[in-house]
Amino acid sequence: MNTEEMRSLLAGCLRESSNGYVVDALLENYPNVSELMNANEKEISSIKGIGVVKAKQLSAILEFVRKVYTPDKNKRIFIKSPQDVFNLVRADMEFLQVEHFDVIGLSTKNHLIFKENISIGSLNATIVHPREVFKGLIRRSCAACIFVHNHPSSDPLPSDEDILLTKKLVECGKLIDIEVLDHVIVGAIGGGYISLKEEGKM
Repeated sequence: MNTEEMRSLLAGCLRESSNGYVVDALLENYPNVSELMNANEKEISSIKGIGVVKAKQLSAILEFVRKVYTPDKNKRIFIKSPQDVFNLVRADMEFLQVEHFDVIGLSTKNHLIFKENISIGSLNATIVHPREVFKGLIRRSCAACIFVHNHPSSDPLPSDEDILLTKKLVECGKLIDIEVLDHVIVGAIGGGYISLKEEGKM
């Protein structure tokens, strides 16, 4: 989403002029969607000209957007494709500004058992240790797993380090009889995703 599109949406949501001070102030403080989605009500209300009412209004809209992309926790979730993985993590990962590495634990029938964060890194790197990756999988008796992490740059193409890490974790999984099904990389908002399995880089 470009700046003009953001300007138009903010103006419509807040009933302000697209060239007015309020919209200008918001764009100055949050120049992209990712930064805006990570803003909280207190931060927004501290911007001169926004005020408590508009901050609450905008925070409610942002929370609504997050919930639209969050899977229904009351439904049993099965992971059958990289698209299913993307749908599961999209609400959590598309707007992150640093890399997060998560593990998804699955049953023999690919039913979601759990999802947890393993590592939070800098803007361009995460530190992932196999011991931490597989600890939760062993404890919960998972049959298989999928790894997923985000690229804040919005480019989901895997780095050499991503590929090497994946191959290392695949070998570790073989030793303890937990199959690594895929490693999905999610780009920042609008970047989509890439499956290392589909790319033949497992």
